[in-house]
Amino acid sequence: MSTAPDLTRKSLVHALNSTADLLDLLGEEAFRAQAYRSAARSLEGLEADVPELAASSFAGIPKVGKTIAAELVAYLHTGTFGPLEDAASQIPPSVLGLFRVRGLGPKKIRALWDAGFDSLERLREGAQNGGVAGTKGFGAKSAATILEAVDFALASQERQSLSTGLDISEALAARLKDLDGRISGDARRGLDTVRVARVTVTGTAQEVTARLSGVVEDLKGVEKKPVLAGRVDGVPVEIAYADADARGALDLMMGGSTAYREELRAEARARGFDLSGRGLKKDGVLIPTPTEQDVTDALGLPLRPAEYREPEHDGLWQTLPPPEQLITVGDLRGLLHTHSVWSDGAATVREMVEAAVGLGNGQGGHYLGTGDHSRAAHYANGLSIERLRDYIAEIRALQAEGLPVLAGAEVDILDDGSLDYPDEELLALDYVVASVHSLFTLDPARQTERLVRAASHPLITVLGHPTGRLLLRRPGYALDLEAVLAACEQNGTVVEINANAARLDLDWRDALRWRERLTFAINTDAHVPGGLADTRFGVAVARKAGLRPEQVINTLDQPEFLNFVARQRAARG
Repeated sequence: MSTAPDLTRKSLVHALNSTADLLDLLGEEAFRAQAYRSAARSLEGLEADVPELAASSFAGIPKVGKTIAAELVAYLHTGTFGPLEDAASQIPPSVLGLFRVRGLGPKKIRALWDAGFDSLERLREGAQNGGVAGTKGFGAKSAATILEAVDFALASQERQSLSTGLDISEALAARLKDLDGRISGDARRGLDTVRVARVTVTGTAQEVTARLSGVVEDLKGVEKKPVLAGRVDGVPVEIAYADADARGALDLMMGGSTAYREELRAEARARGFDLSGRGLKKDGVLIPTPTEQDVTDALGLPLRPAEYREPEHDGLWQTLPPPEQLITVGDLRGLLHTHSVWSDGAATVREMVEAAVGLGNGQGGHYLGTGDHSRAAHYANGLSIERLRDYIAEIRALQAEGLPVLAGAEVDILDDGSLDYPDEELLALDYVVASVHSLFTLDPARQTERLVRAASHPLITVLGHPTGRLLLRRPGYALDLEAVLAACEQNGTVVEINANAARLDLDWRDALRWRERLTFAINTDAHVPGGLADTRFGVAVARKAGLRPEQVINTLDQPEFLNFVARQRAARG
């Protein structure tokens, strides 16, 4: 069967979960919402891609009954998920925007909607004037929390995750391959969030339109710019076009921050040139510049790598390693900090190992480091001490079979900074990731003390997602990050760059400042086999921070990594 263009398994899972949320919001039969959520979890745990799922018409997939299977088949064929559209049509778009507020699920949103808070703006007003605090089920404390979350949602509502931006940009570039379609803008530079998915091509507006008809919604020209704009799945997209002789100028103008573009234009004017997306001109005559290098050569300027085109790189970028020396996905050997069915993952340890090995060949997979949750993470099926021992025993049995796997755990940092397992249990693990999963609102001084103590623990290997942020959902917790990173430096504790696109924590700006003082790990935090490929997002963060392979601990092979952990523990006595 033919399928709608550019749909992924992630799209299917998102549609199912969104449908369940909207059904709950509408007060529909609870069993229907649960059926969609169960189907989403089942699909998320699969490794099959969309063509394989389409060929089977979703037959035989656990938790995907005949009705949902038929709805998914129709989705693949039409690009529209009927149940989601039906549910959304019954809810004002402004109410749907409340799902962007951290901590609000369908039931709370329903209560707020019924009380008249039917948009982000009205919810913010209600949180400020006491209206939310006076609503049944809420109070002054929850109103204050909601106000902070609404402000964050309003500030971030025009941006998308890096994974979304890249997925859409890559799909558009593939459709425009014969026009030399290239990813541009925020996604090309590896920013943690993306405002517009941008692509550049060599061609005309007519050629672009012919190839994207039916793919990009409301595709139309942008006044006075060589750009076509529209939306894909609600995400803004821009496709910029130029002749071959102006392509280098177009790529530069579309491929840098606003500050970088303005600086480059000013440099061009100072030298008697005019630079825009339409090309580099002198006295009104176009100077042929097929590549970005041609533009900067004509201007007598060095070419600034795309990774370094942010204001934070000003005055610094020429001291950073050139792109060819920066870390790549192919440099990674170990996929550390992953989850399995032992806690809240969707696959067995064996399945995760096999997926990691299968990545190989330049995609960053050679051995797996497990990282299931500790006992304090009861919401995530965290491991009791007894279950931890059984978990380690299973991993040792897999090692005896010759499978490349290490026994790790993601151990909760408790409120006083101690770790969730006693030292004798931690010593049985090959390595330890320690993370915060609770008490995000502690006083900044207490939060700092908590993480400094954890970072100084003699058996910690890696400090996981150090600020706890969830991009576009919540900011990191308040703390003195410099003091925490200094403790990591002093104790030889590795700092994680969590590659999950919802986290990308540590932020690249912080990694840039500390690049010569810390050792880093690029960890997927994968809960499903497909999540192991998220290394590319963490690598994007590392490249913006100017990191070389030797600065990232999981570029070591398995024996070298174990030797590193042994040396780390020995150095701490």
